[in-house]
Amino acid sequence: MHRICIYTTDVMFITGRSERYARDVLKDIRLLHQKSKHQLITISEFCEYMGLPYEEVFNMINKISP
Repeated sequence: MHRICIYTTDVMFITGRSERYARDVLKDIRLLHQKSKHQLITISEFCEYMGLPYEEVFNMINKISP
């Protein structure tokens, strides 16, 4: 089964930035999509916000080789 949600540690790994930056990014995405604190952020929402290719990020998070 593949993961479709993204977490702070994933954002840190993808961007190479700090935990604080990663939390702020996820917070901004929640505000943009009008989500509550308990609701998860999907990989597609993250990719749309950051302008990253979905397939690459999905494969990276789920450890799928190209």
